[in-house]
Amino acid sequence: DAIHLIGFADAVEKSWYLLLSGVQGVGTKVALAILSVLSPAELSMAIASGDSKTITRAPGVGPKLAVRIATELKGKAGGMVSAAGTDTPSGEVVQGGNDTVSDAVSALVNLGYARMDAAMAVAKAFKKRGESAQVGDLIRDALKEFAP
Repeated sequence: DAIHLIGFADAVEKSWYLLLSGVQGVGTKVALAILSVLSPAELSMAIASGDSKTITRAPGVGPKLAVRIATELKGKAGGMVSAAGTDTPSGEVVQGGNDTVSDAVSALVNLGYARMDAAMAVAKAFKKRGESAQVGDLIRDALKEFAP
């Protein structure tokens, strides 16, 4: 019967903690482990793209639990992501167009690029193109980011 005090760097991190702890099989310890390994930006990208492998990097999270987290939070976190934008690891925020952005990131991952690299390149392309960006344009501009 111990009382534990938990602190968060910001409100976004607290929101993710509350979402994570609402998933069956995720308690305080696992939720904090996930947030200590993944930033809220990385976590939102992993959930939006269904990348359960990224979530398994946290200690205490196996493949089955990671899949459960990704599937259960996809709908719940989607509202949070679309309201606040998708924050990429580089600190850029991609507003709206989540399906277009997700499709472009997925295409680059299928081409063999790392998910985080693809997300950052697509974020730059989306920032350049704006809300009217098409998937093909985002992929083309993102590929230019990878060129030497």
